[in-house]
Amino acid sequence: MSGVGPVEPGEDTHVRDVPQPRPRGPLALRYDRHRRTVLASAAALVVLSGGGYLYTSRPQPRPAPPPPYPSQAVDLVYVAPVTGSPSTRAAGYSFTVLLSVRSGPPVTVTRLTQPYDGLSVTTSPAAPFQTNSHSARKIVVTLRVTECEKAPRNPGLPFLDVTLRNVRAIEAHSFILGSRYAQDLSRALEVACSNDSR
Repeated sequence: MSGVGPVEPGEDTHVRDVPQPRPRGPLALRYDRHRRTVLASAAALVVLSGGGYLYTSRPQPRPAPPPPYPSQAVDLVYVAPVTGSPSTRAAGYSFTVLLSVRSGPPVTVTRLTQPYDGLSVTTSPAAPFQTNSHSARKIVVTLRVTECEKAPRNPGLPFLDVTLRNVRAIEAHSFILGSRYAQDLSRALEVACSNDSR
């Protein structure tokens, strides 16, 4: 065979029937025309939904711990009796305490009292007053005997009731000021009530 021309089928060969494409519906034709737009939109939708899922399921930072309760952040310590003129001593027994705020937000002292019916309490500065965090404030407390019959004769563990407030809570807390305070208070009450009995 020589020459150029179309290849003709040989013996015992048949032309295969090539299946004709089926007629396509209107949606398929539309898809064919807008295939790139549809695929780009579908890809964008998958990326957006995956990103949204990852954003909402990301680990959240732990919230800051709440500030401490005021009684957990405050110390109240007996310092010493206030010495002064005899007229000052006649007005009552005065002593200083040191109120310090160790941590957290500022603490406000809204009230300072004591448990005995025969005594009254005044403070300088007068309540309410605020003390900032990591600072201390000296408070002068003056106890006056109003009725010797109701005043304690020998207080064992005298304490002060202090109402404290910060942004977390308001608490009434009793502070025991120690044996030195108990001895000084006992002496002061003995002097005040012995003068009163005369």
